[in-house]
Amino acid sequence: MSVAYALEKQVAISAVLRACNLASSVFNKLVKNETVTKDDKSPVTVADYSAQALINTMLCHAFPEDPIVGEEDTATFRGSAAASPATQLLRERISSLANEALQEELATGDQESWGIGPQAPRRSTEELLDAIDRGSHPGGPKGRMWTLDPIDGTKGFLRGEQYAVCLALIVDSQVQVGVIGCPNLPYDWSGNTEEKGVIFVAVKGQGAEQRTLTGKTPMPLKIPSSIPRRLLESYESGHSSHGLSDRVSKILGITQAPLRLDSQVKYGALARGDGMAYFRMPTGVGYKEKIWDHAPGNLIVTEAGGLVTDSRGQPLNFGLGRTLGENHGVIGAGKEVHASILEAVQKAQGESKAKA
Repeated sequence: MSVAYALEKQVAISAVLRACNLASSVFNKLVKNETVTKDDKSPVTVADYSAQALINTMLCHAFPEDPIVGEEDTATFRGSAAASPATQLLRERISSLANEALQEELATGDQESWGIGPQAPRRSTEELLDAIDRGSHPGGPKGRMWTLDPIDGTKGFLRGEQYAVCLALIVDSQVQVGVIGCPNLPYDWSGNTEEKGVIFVAVKGQGAEQRTLTGKTPMPLKIPSSIPRRLLESYESGHSSHGLSDRVSKILGITQAPLRLDSQVKYGALARGDGMAYFRMPTGVGYKEKIWDHAPGNLIVTEAGGLVTDSRGQPLNFGLGRTLGENHGVIGAGKEVHASILEAVQKAQGESKAKA
């Protein structure tokens, strides 16, 4: 008897692992070994686009009928914009890194039919740009589609801290497969090991697991009953209201400082019990959360025994297009404490409105 989404899980893990290796290579080659100014985003641009080219190429070979909702497009690398020496250099680097990742040796379980391996043909720059642009699907409530954020947490990437490669399969608005690769995340925050590099995996109805990037035996994930009384929140205050977080902590009597991390790493940290709750509250009017920023993390937390909603207590809707619609924030926690976290957030929001 076949296991649901077994092939999709296998392909997603392989694609994310290759993208994690690619991103680490970009950091070592272009950030560590070159002079990068504070405003120079070219290394993360190279990582973003080459990782999306890699993953989209694999998905197009393994599941040619599946559309992709990806973060990046290549408008800035085509037409007259492509004539500048700086853009030409970026194009060449993207092409070189994507081809290098696609032609890596096959790992256990990999298949050449996914367009990978030493025998895979070298793709032209235009072919790779076309693969990136396969991520232009508008999303919607029906059918199969993949969501991809090739480098989630770009500032964390540039700092050499936390970022993630995030891939999910959505079927009829429901996330069925979620994979998050975290190259810089410690396998264990407790300090029992110095090993870094984690991949979180979940399939709906089949649970969640944590693996090392080096391929150790997967460890099933269940949000533990005894976890640190601290919140998980965005590193950047522009991404989520730190002031609201402070008020929620006071309401709940939490004295431990929040653990601030870039990217969907926070979802994985919640699933394994590094904190009691994750929330991301809007900092302004008009911004809409993108589905690729939450789809895999939502499933990983849910399959680990948690609950993810907006600040009204409603589940996130992945069938509205490329965004989650009107921004009511995101709250994730274990099922036993979610209601109290939600109540505290709503109380803090009410206090903020009363002071306004």
